[in-house]
Amino acid sequence: MVLLVGYVLILAASVGTYAIHGNVAVLWVPTEYLAIVGLMTGGFVAANPMKIVKATFKALPGVLKGAPYNKALYVDLLAMLFELLSKVRKEGLMSIENDIENPESSPIFSKYPAFLADHHAVEFLTDYLRMMVGGNLNAFELENLMDVELETHHHEAAAPAHAVTKIADALPAFGIVVAVMGVVNVMSSVGEPPAVLGKMIGGALVGTFLGILLSYGFVAPVANQLEQKCEASGKIYQCMKAVLLASMSGYAPQVAVEFGRKVLASDDRPNFRELEEEIKNRKGK
Repeated sequence: MVLLVGYVLILAASVGTYAIHGNVAVLWVPTEYLAIVGLMTGGFVAANPMKIVKATFKALPGVLKGAPYNKALYVDLLAMLFELLSKVRKEGLMSIENDIENPESSPIFSKYPAFLADHHAVEFLTDYLRMMVGGNLNAFELENLMDVELETHHHEAAAPAHAVTKIADALPAFGIVVAVMGVVNVMSSVGEPPAVLGKMIGGALVGTFLGILLSYGFVAPVANQLEQKCEASGKIYQCMKAVLLASMSGYAPQVAVEFGRKVLASDDRPNFRELEEEIKNRKGK
């Protein structure tokens, strides 16, 4: 929604202010629009493997939605981790084997549908809990493995943002290409009346206008949104990593979730009292 508000402001500031003293109709040159869109699409497809092309189109609708990683989700996550680790502390690691193998039917995981809906996060948590149950890895080895996996995840998640950024950078040049083609057309029509030539030159310049406006006003903001959402999506994994490593180091569940809470950004992080009260309330249910 914020992206759409920004688009409206950009159009109002550019086309809207131009309309005060100019004729908006002259900006409508369909062939220039078609050429820019074609160059943008072709450049994007040519520059990226199909895997990234598909990932980008899959990620684009997300820029219009609110971030799923918010304070409520992290409270659920920390409360769930506390519940899992408390069960481990009381009954041993083997007691959560069924929860790990079938999280959808687990009495613990099923209490937290928002987390359960995130397939990748559930897979990350259950994979490392499974390793802990195996009992063959120490905290140092597990941390190194987590770091490698998180680096790979970040690289894959950031690919759509990088691809869209490259297209935003190329659009002004595409605009120049379209404008030059228009100028070539003008030069081949030098015998036409000045009014006709002026219209043709104006149409050619629309290409430059479109390239710059689309780049900085429309495509670059999408790339920034994708990048920010990528960064936000990584926090849930860092939070789980901190809690699991603290637990493996021998800390009590209440202290282990504090490690995870401290990892979170300030606007998504519940304070100590909020988390403590939430955990107490859920224990009573």
